[in-house]
Amino acid sequence: MWRVSGSWRDLGRAAKEAGGWLSRSAADLFFPPTCPACGRLTMSGGALCAGCWSQVRFIEKPYCDILGSPFSHDLGDGAVSADAIAHPPDFGRLRSACLFDGPARDLVHGLKYRDQTELAPMMALWMARAGAELIAASDVLLPVPLHRRRMLERRFNQAAELTRALSGVAGLPMLPDAVMRIRNTRHQVGLTRLGRDANVRGAFRLRDGGASQIFGRRILIVDDVYTTGATVSAIARLLARSGASEVNVLTFARALPDTI
Repeated sequence: MWRVSGSWRDLGRAAKEAGGWLSRSAADLFFPPTCPACGRLTMSGGALCAGCWSQVRFIEKPYCDILGSPFSHDLGDGAVSADAIAHPPDFGRLRSACLFDGPARDLVHGLKYRDQTELAPMMALWMARAGAELIAASDVLLPVPLHRRRMLERRFNQAAELTRALSGVAGLPMLPDAVMRIRNTRHQVGLTRLGRDANVRGAFRLRDGGASQIFGRRILIVDDVYTTGATVSAIARLLARSGASEVNVLTFARALPDTI
Protein backbone atom coordinates (compact mmCIF):
# COMPACT_ATOMS: atom_id res chain seq x y z
CA MET A 1 0.00 0.00 0.00
CA TRP A 2 1.33 3.39 -0.94
CA ARG A 3 2.23 5.79 1.87
CA VAL A 4 2.38 9.53 1.29
CA SER A 5 4.52 11.67 3.61
CA GLY A 6 3.23 15.10 4.66
CA SER A 7 -0.28 16.35 5.20
CA TRP A 8 -3.06 16.80 2.70
CA ARG A 9 -2.54 20.53 3.20
CA ASP A 10 1.07 20.17 2.06
CA LEU A 11 -0.06 18.22 -0.99
CA GLY A 12 -2.65 20.86 -1.77
CA ARG A 13 -0.06 23.60 -1.49
CA ALA A 14 2.34 21.71 -3.74
CA ALA A 15 -0.38 21.11 -6.31
CA LYS A 16 -1.34 24.78 -6.24
CA GLU A 17 2.27 25.86 -6.73
CA ALA A 18 2.70 23.39 -9.59
CA GLY A 19 -0.48 24.64 -11.19
CA GLY A 20 0.70 28.23 -10.87
CA TRP A 21 4.03 27.34 -12.47
CA LEU A 22 2.31 25.59 -15.36
CA SER A 23 0.00 28.55 -15.86
CA ARG A 24 2.93 30.96 -15.92
CA SER A 25 4.84 28.70 -18.30
CA ALA A 26 1.89 28.53 -20.68
CA ALA A 27 1.42 32.29 -20.52
CA ASP A 28 5.13 32.87 -21.20
CA LEU A 29 4.91 30.51 -24.19
CA PHE A 30 2.11 32.44 -25.88
CA PHE A 31 2.95 35.89 -24.46
CA PRO A 32 6.72 35.96 -23.87
CA PRO A 33 7.84 38.47 -21.23
CA THR A 34 9.38 41.64 -22.62
CA CYS A 35 11.24 44.60 -21.20
CA PRO A 36 8.66 47.29 -20.36
CA ALA A 37 11.04 50.03 -21.52
CA CYS A 38 12.36 48.77 -24.88
CA GLY A 39 10.24 45.71 -25.70
CA ARG A 40 13.09 43.21 -25.92
CA LEU A 41 12.43 39.63 -24.75
CA THR A 42 13.41 39.00 -21.14
CA MET A 43 13.73 35.94 -18.91
CA SER A 44 10.87 37.04 -16.64
CA GLY A 45 8.07 39.58 -16.66
CA GLY A 46 7.99 42.80 -14.68
CA ALA A 47 11.69 43.55 -15.03
CA LEU A 48 13.94 45.59 -17.28
CA CYS A 49 16.41 43.95 -19.63
CA ALA A 50 20.09 44.23 -18.73
CA GLY A 51 20.66 46.98 -21.30
CA CYS A 52 17.87 49.23 -20.01
CA TRP A 53 18.72 48.52 -16.37
CA SER A 54 22.27 49.75 -16.95
CA GLN A 55 20.91 53.03 -18.37
CA VAL A 56 18.68 53.90 -15.40
CA ARG A 57 20.29 56.67 -13.36
CA PHE A 58 19.22 55.93 -9.81
CA ILE A 59 19.55 58.81 -7.38
CA GLU A 60 21.96 57.77 -4.65
CA LYS A 61 23.76 59.73 -1.95
CA PRO A 62 25.27 62.29 -1.89
CA TYR A 63 22.23 64.47 -2.52
CA CYS A 64 20.52 67.58 -1.14
CA ASP A 65 18.96 66.81 2.23
CA ILE A 66 15.82 68.79 1.30
CA LEU A 67 15.24 68.34 -2.43
CA GLY A 68 17.07 65.06 -2.93
CA SER A 69 18.86 66.46 -5.99
CA PRO A 70 22.17 64.66 -6.60
CA PHE A 71 25.52 66.27 -5.81
CA SER A 72 28.63 65.70 -7.92
CA HIS A 73 30.64 65.13 -4.73
CA ASP A 74 29.96 64.57 -1.05
CA LEU A 75 29.37 67.80 0.88
CA GLY A 76 28.70 66.06 4.19
CA ASP A 77 25.56 65.07 6.07
CA GLY A 78 22.70 67.54 5.90
CA ALA A 79 24.13 69.47 2.94
CA VAL A 80 21.55 71.61 1.12
CA SER A 81 21.58 72.63 -2.55
CA ALA A 82 21.60 76.21 -3.82
CA ASP A 83 18.15 75.63 -5.33
CA ALA A 84 16.70 74.64 -1.95
CA ILE A 85 18.18 77.79 -0.40
CA ALA A 86 17.01 80.10 -3.22
CA HIS A 87 13.56 78.51 -3.50
CA PRO A 88 12.62 76.88 -0.16
CA PRO A 89 9.87 74.31 -0.83
CA ASP A 90 6.47 74.30 0.83
CA PHE A 91 7.05 70.69 1.92
CA GLY A 92 9.67 69.18 4.18
CA ARG A 93 11.72 66.82 2.04
CA LEU A 94 11.65 65.27 -1.42
CA ARG A 95 13.00 61.94 -2.59
CA SER A 96 12.90 60.37 -6.06
CA ALA A 97 14.02 56.96 -7.25
CA CYS A 98 15.76 57.97 -10.48
CA LEU A 99 16.36 60.73 -13.01
CA PHE A 100 13.70 61.35 -15.64
CA ASP A 101 15.51 60.20 -18.75
CA GLY A 102 16.19 57.08 -20.81
CA PRO A 103 14.31 53.95 -19.73
CA ALA A 104 12.86 55.73 -16.66
CA ARG A 105 11.14 58.24 -18.95
CA ASP A 106 9.81 55.31 -21.03
CA LEU A 107 8.34 53.72 -17.90
CA VAL A 108 6.62 56.95 -16.87
CA HIS A 109 5.17 57.44 -20.36
CA GLY A 110 4.11 53.80 -20.52
CA LEU A 111 2.18 54.11 -17.26
CA LYS A 112 0.81 57.58 -17.93
CA TYR A 113 -0.04 57.54 -21.64
CA ARG A 114 -0.14 53.89 -22.74
CA ASP A 115 -2.31 52.46 -19.94
CA GLN A 116 0.45 50.12 -18.74
CA THR A 117 -0.77 50.05 -15.15
CA GLU A 118 1.08 46.76 -14.64
CA LEU A 119 4.26 48.87 -14.38
CA ALA A 120 3.15 50.47 -11.10
CA PRO A 121 4.25 47.63 -8.76
CA MET A 122 7.81 47.59 -10.14
CA MET A 123 8.06 51.39 -10.05
CA ALA A 124 6.68 51.44 -6.50
CA LEU A 125 9.42 49.05 -5.35
CA TRP A 126 12.05 51.49 -6.59
CA MET A 127 10.23 54.34 -4.84
CA ALA A 128 10.01 52.40 -1.56
CA ARG A 129 13.76 51.95 -1.57
CA ALA A 130 14.49 55.59 -2.41
CA GLY A 131 11.96 56.96 0.06
CA ALA A 132 12.45 54.57 2.97
CA GLU A 133 13.23 57.38 5.44
CA LEU A 134 10.18 59.39 4.38
CA ILE A 135 7.91 56.35 4.50
CA ALA A 136 9.10 55.59 8.03
CA ALA A 137 8.24 59.17 9.04
CA SER A 138 4.72 59.15 7.48
CA ASP A 139 1.24 58.14 8.57
CA VAL A 140 -0.54 58.14 5.22
CA LEU A 141 0.10 58.34 1.47
CA LEU A 142 -1.70 60.90 -0.69
CA PRO A 143 -1.62 60.74 -4.50
CA VAL A 144 -1.65 63.91 -6.59
CA PRO A 145 -5.26 64.03 -7.86
CA LEU A 146 -6.47 64.41 -11.45
CA HIS A 147 -9.29 66.68 -12.52
CA ARG A 148 -12.47 64.72 -13.27
CA ARG A 149 -12.29 65.65 -16.96
CA ARG A 150 -8.72 64.38 -17.24
CA MET A 151 -9.78 61.28 -15.32
CA LEU A 152 -12.52 60.56 -17.86
CA GLU A 153 -10.05 60.95 -20.71
CA ARG A 154 -7.31 58.80 -19.15
CA ARG A 155 -9.59 56.42 -17.15
CA PHE A 156 -7.08 56.19 -14.29
CA ASN A 157 -4.75 58.35 -12.23
CA GLN A 158 -1.11 57.27 -12.61
CA ALA A 159 -0.21 58.81 -9.24
CA ALA A 160 -2.99 56.81 -7.57
CA GLU A 161 -1.76 53.60 -9.22
CA LEU A 162 1.73 54.21 -7.86
CA THR A 163 0.32 55.10 -4.44
CA ARG A 164 -1.81 51.95 -4.31
CA ALA A 165 1.19 49.77 -5.15
CA LEU A 166 3.39 51.67 -2.68
CA SER A 167 0.75 51.27 0.03
CA GLY A 168 1.01 47.50 -0.32
CA VAL A 169 4.81 47.58 -0.14
CA ALA A 170 5.12 50.12 2.68
CA GLY A 171 2.12 49.03 4.75
CA LEU A 172 0.77 52.59 4.92
CA PRO A 173 -2.86 53.54 4.17
CA MET A 174 -3.62 55.88 1.29
CA LEU A 175 -6.02 58.81 1.11
CA PRO A 176 -7.33 58.65 -2.47
CA ASP A 177 -10.14 61.17 -2.05
CA ALA A 178 -9.06 63.66 0.63
CA VAL A 179 -7.89 66.26 -1.91
CA MET A 180 -9.55 67.10 -5.22
CA ARG A 181 -8.40 69.09 -8.24
CA ILE A 182 -11.14 71.63 -8.89
CA ARG A 183 -9.59 73.27 -11.95
CA ASN A 184 -8.53 71.47 -15.12
CA THR A 185 -5.10 73.05 -15.38
CA ARG A 186 -2.97 73.22 -18.51
CA HIS A 187 -0.23 70.66 -19.00
CA GLN A 188 2.86 71.84 -17.13
CA VAL A 189 5.29 70.78 -19.89
CA GLY A 190 6.96 73.79 -21.45
CA LEU A 191 5.94 76.28 -18.75
CA THR A 192 8.45 78.29 -16.75
CA ARG A 193 8.70 77.97 -12.97
CA LEU A 194 6.48 81.05 -12.55
CA GLY A 195 4.10 79.77 -15.19
CA ARG A 196 3.78 76.42 -13.43
CA ASP A 197 3.09 78.13 -10.10
CA ALA A 198 0.37 80.29 -11.65
CA ASN A 199 -1.12 77.31 -13.49
CA VAL A 200 -1.85 75.35 -10.29
CA ARG A 201 -2.66 78.26 -7.97
CA GLY A 202 -6.08 77.58 -6.43
CA ALA A 203 -6.43 74.31 -8.32
CA PHE A 204 -6.87 72.06 -5.26
CA ARG A 205 -9.18 71.90 -2.27
CA LEU A 206 -10.22 69.39 0.37
CA ARG A 207 -13.26 67.24 -0.20
CA ASP A 208 -16.06 67.34 2.34
CA GLY A 209 -14.77 65.51 5.40
CA GLY A 210 -11.19 65.67 4.16
CA ALA A 211 -10.02 67.90 7.01
CA SER A 212 -10.50 65.13 9.55
CA GLN A 213 -8.29 62.85 7.44
CA ILE A 214 -5.53 65.45 7.27
CA PHE A 215 -5.39 67.11 10.68
CA GLY A 216 -2.39 66.14 12.80
CA ARG A 217 -1.09 63.53 10.38
CA ARG A 218 2.26 63.13 8.67
CA ILE A 219 1.48 62.97 4.96
CA LEU A 220 3.59 61.71 2.08
CA ILE A 221 2.49 63.09 -1.31
CA VAL A 222 3.09 60.63 -4.17
CA ASP A 223 3.51 61.48 -7.87
CA ASP A 224 5.21 60.10 -10.96
CA VAL A 225 7.63 62.95 -11.82
CA TYR A 226 8.97 65.99 -9.96
CA THR A 227 9.97 68.95 -12.13
CA THR A 228 9.80 72.38 -10.47
CA GLY A 229 7.51 71.16 -7.70
CA ALA A 230 4.67 73.59 -8.44
CA THR A 231 1.93 70.95 -8.21
CA VAL A 232 3.08 69.22 -5.03
CA SER A 233 3.85 72.60 -3.44
CA ALA A 234 0.28 73.76 -4.04
CA ILE A 235 -1.01 70.59 -2.39
CA ALA A 236 1.50 70.87 0.46
CA ARG A 237 0.32 74.42 1.24
CA LEU A 238 -3.28 73.21 1.32
CA LEU A 239 -2.39 70.33 3.65
CA ALA A 240 -0.42 72.60 5.97
CA ARG A 241 -3.33 75.03 6.20
CA SER A 242 -5.58 72.04 6.99
CA GLY A 243 -3.47 71.03 9.99
CA ALA A 244 -1.12 68.35 8.64
CA SER A 245 1.77 67.98 11.06
CA GLU A 246 4.32 67.19 8.32
CA VAL A 247 4.26 66.97 4.51
CA ASN A 248 6.92 65.29 2.38
CA VAL A 249 7.04 64.20 -1.27
CA LEU A 250 8.05 60.95 -2.98
CA THR A 251 8.15 60.55 -6.76
CA PHE A 252 9.31 57.87 -9.14
CA ALA A 253 11.47 60.19 -11.25
CA ARG A 254 13.13 63.58 -10.93
CA ALA A 255 13.57 65.94 -13.89
CA LEU A 256 16.68 68.07 -13.55
CA PRO A 257 16.62 71.61 -15.04
CA ASP A 258 18.35 70.54 -18.27
CA THR A 259 15.75 67.82 -18.89
CA ILE A 260 12.54 69.84 -18.25
